[in-house]
Amino acid sequence: MSFFGRNIKKIRGVKGLSQKSFAELFDLKRATLGAYEEGRSEPKIDTIIKIANYFSISIDSLLTSDLTVNELLRFKEDLILSVDNLEKETLAVIPYVSEQKITKYSKHYNNAKFIEDLPKLSLPVEEDKKLRAFTVTNLEMTDHDKGLYPKDVIIGEYIELDEIDSYGNGEVVIAVLEDEVIVRKIYFISDQVVLKAEHKNIEEKIFSKSVLKELWLAKYSFIRRLPEVGDEVENKLLFLEKELLKLKNRS
Repeated sequence: MSFFGRNIKKIRGVKGLSQKSFAELFDLKRATLGAYEEGRSEPKIDTIIKIANYFSISIDSLLTSDLTVNELLRFKEDLILSVDNLEKETLAVIPYVSEQKITKYSKHYNNAKFIEDLPKLSLPVEEDKKLRAFTVTNLEMTDHDKGLYPKDVIIGEYIELDEIDSYGNGEVVIAVLEDEVIVRKIYFISDQVVLKAEHKNIEEKIFSKSVLKELWLAKYSFIRRLPEVGDEVENKLLFLEKELLKLKNRS
């Protein structure tokens, strides 16, 4: 048995790792690890480096000396040594008002069973907020090629109705009314609510605050297309350059 084989066997013993758990940490097969420990096979250099780095052991010590238990106990004690003990990342679970459900939402928004039965989205956003995801169903919040398009998803943070006076400065909201769910910018004029679309041809909606059933402040969006990346002027110059090259090749 080589020093490497003896040493990884000792590491497993000190850290309480089975062959299976140790092998999974380094993407090895259990049989391969067994062959290392019994000296029937030698590891690749990248495997040696991974194990040495993981346990903060020098490669020289791992390969050329018989590590003692005391030496192993001095190595990092805060390491995650088992796949089963890996800290699992928790994501916010958000009820999702899909395109099929959005027409029913204004009638059942306060029905706990209806909300419970909604599909759920898991996203890496704040977990301590009351969030809800809504499907965009129209072009009201578009301006030429920008904005929110049908089938995009907008995620709102719940606003208590007795706190709505803190808003009304053009924030994008999801407003739940008696018969519809509207995504627009919100303004308040006295006791009137003004919901303004981005699309120039859509008229404002004006009504009393008392008509609001729920109000959600838009916080995140899921857009079903890639955003433009790069400088717009540079992109246009590149386009013109390609077109000029085409013309040159034709002549």
